[in-house]
Parts: sequence; structure tokens; C-alpha cells
Amino acid sequence: MKENNKIDKNKKNINSGGNALKIDTIKLDFSIVGIGASAGGLDALSIFLGSVPRDSGLAFVIVQHMEKNSKTILVNLLQNATTMKVIQAYENVSIEPNVVYVIPPDKNMSIKNNLIHISDFIEPHNLRLPIDFFFSSLAKDKQERSIGIILSGMGKDGTAGLREIKENGGIVFIQEPSSAKFGDMPSSAIREGLADIISTVDIMPSKIISYIEDKPQVIMADKESAVKFMNYIDKIIVMLRTHTGHDFSSYKKHTIQRRIERCMSIHQIDDISTYVDFLKANPQELNLLFKEFLIGVTNFFREPIEWELLREKVIPALLNNRSATDTVRVWISGCSTGEEAYSLAIVFKEVMEQLKPTQNFSVQIFATDLDNEAIDKAREGIFTGNIAKDMSAERLNKYFAKVDRGYQVSTEIRDMIIFAQQNMIKDPPFTKVDVMICRNLLIYLTPEIQKKLIPLFHYSLNSGGFLFLGSAESVGNFTNLFKPLDLKSRIYQRLRPLIQTEPIEFPNSFAPYQPEVNHPSDDVQNMQSLADKLILQCYSPATVLVNGKGDILYITGRTGKYLEPAAGKVNWNIFAMAREGINYKLNDAFYKAVRQGETVTSKNIVVLNEGGTLVVDISVNPLKDPEALRGMVMIIFTDVTSTNATGLVNTAGPISTIGMISEGNTREEELERELLQTRQMWQVAGAEMQISQEKFKSSNEELQSCNEELQSTNEELTTTKEEVQSSNEELKTINFELQTKLDDLSLVTSDMMNLMDSTKIATLFLDNTLLVKHFTSQMTVVSRLILSDVGRPITDIASDLIYPELTEDALEVQRTLTTIEKQIMSRNGSWFNSCIMPYHTLNGENDGVVITFVNITKSKELETEINKTNLDLEKKIVDQESQLLLVNDRLIDEVARNHNEVAATIDQKHSKL
Repeated sequence: MKENNKIDKNKKNINSGGNALKIDTIKLDFSIVGIGASAGGLDALSIFLGSVPRDSGLAFVIVQHMEKNSKTILVNLLQNATTMKVIQAYENVSIEPNVVYVIPPDKNMSIKNNLIHISDFIEPHNLRLPIDFFFSSLAKDKQERSIGIILSGMGKDGTAGLREIKENGGIVFIQEPSSAKFGDMPSSAIREGLADIISTVDIMPSKIISYIEDKPQVIMADKESAVKFMNYIDKIIVMLRTHTGHDFSSYKKHTIQRRIERCMSIHQIDDISTYVDFLKANPQELNLLFKEFLIGVTNFFREPIEWELLREKVIPALLNNRSATDTVRVWISGCSTGEEAYSLAIVFKEVMEQLKPTQNFSVQIFATDLDNEAIDKAREGIFTGNIAKDMSAERLNKYFAKVDRGYQVSTEIRDMIIFAQQNMIKDPPFTKVDVMICRNLLIYLTPEIQKKLIPLFHYSLNSGGFLFLGSAESVGNFTNLFKPLDLKSRIYQRLRPLIQTEPIEFPNSFAPYQPEVNHPSDDVQNMQSLADKLILQCYSPATVLVNGKGDILYITGRTGKYLEPAAGKVNWNIFAMAREGINYKLNDAFYKAVRQGETVTSKNIVVLNEGGTLVVDISVNPLKDPEALRGMVMIIFTDVTSTNATGLVNTAGPISTIGMISEGNTREEELERELLQTRQMWQVAGAEMQISQEKFKSSNEELQSCNEELQSTNEELTTTKEEVQSSNEELKTINFELQTKLDDLSLVTSDMMNLMDSTKIATLFLDNTLLVKHFTSQMTVVSRLILSDVGRPITDIASDLIYPELTEDALEVQRTLTTIEKQIMSRNGSWFNSCIMPYHTLNGENDGVVITFVNITKSKELETEINKTNLDLEKKIVDQESQLLLVNDRLIDEVARNHNEVAATIDQKHSKL
């Protein structure tokens, strides 16, 4: 009741505005530590909480696996280990710092707006993953203020939730598996590459507090420090490109900045320049940073409504309009560990099975990703048991096989997919595909790259093909290339544009990011550099720097005599701005220089401008050095000095007469027209050749991917064959040994079974939590036990015995390790001798209790009869004693009477005498 009043008070403060709102906002500005544990977690939790200071400023939420009917003693046990307040979580409790919240037994728990919500288990197939469930909600609610911890436990619960915490900017701490009683859960998270810090639980709280204290110092306070930070980010990108071969310059800077800040906080580095030095001194850290950039969340059938749309509309539309001999081609870019690829293959399989037996289509799915390790895992096709919550039991049983590490994709689904490593930004695309899937990749790229990729997707798709994007992505302004399947869908269908506005840019023509050019050094220029700049401006020839398409990037000198803005929409392309007379020669020299890779000079070109004509030489130089300018072209304009009829040298520019123009102007104009037509034909042929070249590159890429896949499969098969042969020999030996041991075990089991049956003693085995482990057939006489009762609490099982103290006696035996023996009566009048003893394993450990019930009804009946006989005998003895007393009295009386008579007789005789 007090807690509910507290919640209402907080809500009132939040809604009241003013200072109250500010205070409550500050209260919400703290990190929440989610702790997942299972078997062996109690000791780890006690040590962990015992190492947390009372005023850490953090809130702790514990998700411990507990049985349905387990008593809520965990709160009391943990309260003894910490000075913080420990409570059991309940619906709508507001989370506060310096408080520990414990999940209720047999419940799911989530968090939203700093309020805890309790719910029943709804996971399919009896799969209970409360740690994943809570971690997922924690990641969404607290984002970078979420901290996930995995302690001792069996299974893999928590691994999927930790991935979402990392994706949202949180941090992950893992208990050192060797220090955990059960290392399955920590090892699973480490194998997935999710661990930021691995340590023992005693020092883990200090590491968490250090991380929290160092993190705010990374935030930039002013614009100058922010610019400095971004410059260092550019240096880190260059280091990554040199070390890994992958360029992240096209990724959004905010995303990269968030990842770098997170890594800096982990290493407790608060200065970006120090972190750059740290990367230089520790190259292996670049690999970890590369992995950090690639962290992504994916799962089977993500956003089920979209997948149903694929199943019901998209795929049937594709298959209905094609022959069964035509192969359906699909490209999935950014496939990560393969969940989306396998999901699509399953959907295709389901649709094709509906069309049988009339047609059997061939489907080829190309799944690509930048991360080679993710591709290797996708090829393996083995996923954890968590995937059971993402699909129906029918799909799971039909398309997956249960293995030791989880579930493995069936061969028929695996054979539909070819996995390959590919960088979409620099590698050729796959072409002639019917379905293109690129989900949640564009959101990480800059808008400029996104604008280049959407037309590329259009080029890759066949007419009428479909593009499947993520929930936060769209085709932007390219509505002339794609139309949505419906208003809310992120599935688009390819359109045929009426006019091709701009040529398609292929990945190899994407302008590389050059931070050295776009972000000049902050160093102050010295006198020499200032003088060089003045000389370039005043005395060097006019020069224009352009990219490979002729777009102007930089100009030195006065170029107005050679270039002028084109009419209409602003266009900074040098070919559109070239003046009359220079455009054709410039175009020819430019493409010849680019094609040959050498400097090409065109001399004595007559340029027409407002002042008349002038003669100029044009030099086109494709740049190779320095590295920052590679791929660009420098165009130099040099005025030509001309000598007139009087012998005077004219260097002023325009020629005053038109004597230099030959009388055959008509022929020259005709030749120029022919040249223009030829050049146009050459440009068309060049464009067609480029398209053909890209198609050949795409085909070559596909063949290389297939070849790599086949080589990988062949190597795997060869290795597998050798391993199988070796394993087969070992298995034969092991099988013989096991068979011998099995025979011995069967003999011992038979002896034990006959021994137990011959004793006719009802025996019940319970574990440490008083759950039924095993029982003999004689137990059916005592209670109504059946085989399905194994694993149930003894308190849930009906019994004919009048023994309400059974549970308390069993717990007493566990505590004292002494035997308790009692005689118990059943409701049908039978009697049993109950004996509760501790159960000892071969290692001497205590693992529950053993309860025996010996039927003593006959003994009780005999005892009753003996007691009755004894009573009868005692009664007879008493009666006989009474009779003897009467007889004795009569004898005494008779003796006395006889004595009196004798005395009288003697007296008479004496009197006569």
C-alpha cells in the first residue's frame, strides 16, 4: 500500500510541472542494472550485492530462474548480503536507485518508463526465457543507460537480450565462466561476442561504477570540442580502413560516435586523442571496434505482418507469372547471421508446397554481409533454442532439427541459399534478381549513400521485382522508381521510369570519403604556405579540379574566359559550363585522359566569349598522387600568345580580327557536327559498355560466391568425412564398452528392481526442493502417484496417509541430517512405519531425502490381539484371586469352626472327666 501511494505521488509531481517535473526527471536519469542468473546464481548474487556500496546511484533488477511453487525466500537471503533495500517486484512499482528488485516466481517481468510490469509466461513450446524478456524491454526503455549482467546458470537464456542491449548502446558484463558454478549462460554470451567486460563477481560492481563515472566525461561541452572529436573520428575511420580493409566513412557519424564513446567508456578513457593513441598501441583493439560497428539485431520472421504479406501476395505474384524452369533469384544484403535468409527460404518453401504437384520452382537466394564471421555462422545454420519464440511449433519441427547447441536448419532449406561476403558500397551488385531484401542497413548510412543505393537496387531488380526494406526505411524521393505494396508496407515494387533523369552510379564509382581533404588541419599556416597560396592565385594558370564525372570540386585563378554558368537549373559540371568552341575539345581530351590514365593536352583551341575569341591550350591530368586526390582530374587552361601581321605579340586574350578563322568555316562546322554525332554515339556505346561491364562483374561476383561456397562446402565435407571416419572407429570402441557396461547395468538394475519388489517396501525419493525424483511400485498403496508425477512437489500429490507433518519432517532431516521415524495411520485403517533419511550420493553430497513406508497393519492387529489377550488374562487372574480369597476366607471360617468344634468337644470331654 505504501509503495502504491509512492507511485501516485511521483505521478502527481511529474504532472504538476515546474520544479517538481525537474526533480522527477533527475530521478529518472540513472542507469538500471539487469542481472540474469540461474543454477548456482544465489552465491554469485550474494557476493555481487555484497560488493555494491549503499549509495551507488544504480538500480538493480534480478531475474533469477525459480520454480512455480518455490517460496519467496530469495528476497530474505539477498537482504542478508547487502545494505541496500531488497524487495520483490510487483506490478507498476517505480524503480528507484539504490534498491534491489527481485522477479516473482514463475512470472515474466518487463520495464517501461521506469515502471515494472509483471505478466504470465506466454512463450510458445513451454519455453521460458525471462532473462531475455526483461533485457529486451530494458534495452528499449533505458538504451545507453541499460547495463546487462549474466551470472552463473545453465542454458542460453539472456544471450538474445544482451544483443539488444548492445544494439541500443548499453554495456554488457559477464561473469568469468571458470568462477561460476554453472558456466553455460556466461559462455553462451561470450561465444556470441557480446561481452564487453568479463570478470569475477566480487570486482564487477567497481568496474560498473567506474564505467558510469567515466561515461559522462566523453560528452562534448562546446562546438570546438565537438569539431575536434569529429576530426579524430575521421582518423579512427582511416585506421580501421587500413587495418581491416573496410571503410566506414559512409556510415552516419552519430552512430559511429556513439560506438566509439561506448568503447572509450569501457576502457575508462575520457579523451578522444588518448583513445586514438590507445588504438595505435593496441592494434587488436581495432578488431574489437570493427565488431562493435557491426553489432546488429536480427531474428526469424521479424515484423510478422510483412512476412505474411510476402507469403500471401509477393511470392505468389512472382511464381504465377513465370515458368517452372526459370530460377527465382533473391538477393539479401546485410544478412548478418542468416535468420532473414532462412526465414525467406522457409516462406518460399511453404508457397511452393501449396502449388504442388503442378509445378516445382527453383529458388536461388544470395545472402551477403560485410562480416565474414557472421557469414560463417550463417553457413553453419545452427541457432540457439531462443528461436522457438519467433515461429510456430509446426515450422520449428518441420524445418529444424534438435541438436546439442540448439536447432539446425534442415538440408532442403540450407541448399536454397548461397552465403558470401560482400560490401555493398564498393563491390558490384547482384543483378536480375526478383526480390531484393535490405533491412535496417540504410538507417546506418549517410543520406548521400542512400540516394545512390536506391537507384542501384532498381537496376539490380527485374521488371516488376520487389524491394523489402526495414520498418524505419523508405525509398525517399525515388517514387518514380518504386511504389509501395500498400500504404503501411515497407515492401516496394519496381516501376519502369518514363525518363532516366540521372545515370546510375555503381559502387566502384562512389566517391571515396577523404577526411584529409574535407577537414583541413587545425594547425596555423606558416609564412611559406601563405606565400605559396598567393603565388597560386596570382601567377599560376587557371586550374579546375573535378571528379570522374566532371563535377567541379575546386577552382584556382580566373576561369570566366573559359567557363560560364549554364542556363536553367544550376549545374556545376564542367562540360555544362564550358564556353562555345571549347566544349567538344574538352570532352574529347577529358575522356581520353581518364581512359588512358595519362595527361592529354589539346592545343590552339579557339574559344568564343563576349569579348570575341581567344586561343587556349587545355591540359587534362588524371591524378594518382597524393592519395587524398586519387581518382580526381585536374584541368589546366593556358592562354596561347599569338603574333599578328605587324609582328607585335598579342597576349591580352581576345583576338581583334577573325583572320585566324579560315575561309572554310562551313566545312569546319560540318566536321564539328559529324564529330558531335560521333561523340554522342561513342558516349552511348561507352554507357552500354559500362553496363555490360557491370553485368559481367556481377556475374563474376556471383560465380565467385558460388565457387567460394562450393569450396567451403567441399572442405567441410572432406573434413567432416575424415572426422566421421575417425569418430566412427572411436564410436565402435565406445559402443562395445558401453554395451558391456549396459549389460552390467541391466543386470544390476534387474537385481535392484527384484530386491525392491521383494522387500515390498514403499520407497519415495525427493530432491533438495522436495520434488519427486523416483518411487517404487509399492508407493501406489500409500498415495496416488503415477509416472507423470515425477518432478512435481510432494505437497501437490494426494495421499491416504494421515501425516500432515511430512514436509516439515523432510526439511528437518535435510537440515539436521538425522533420521526421523514414525508410525502413521491411513484413512482406510492401515498402518505404516515411516522412516525419513538423508539421501547421500557416491561423492558424499546430500541430494534430497529417502522416505520408506513399511506396512505394519498385521503387526498392529497382532499387537491389538495380544493386548486384548493380556487384558483377558489379567481379568481372569483378578477373578481367580478373588475366588481364592473367598475360598481362603471360607477355609479360614471352616477351620475356625472346626477349631471351635474341636475346642467344644474337648471342653465337653474335660467336663465329663
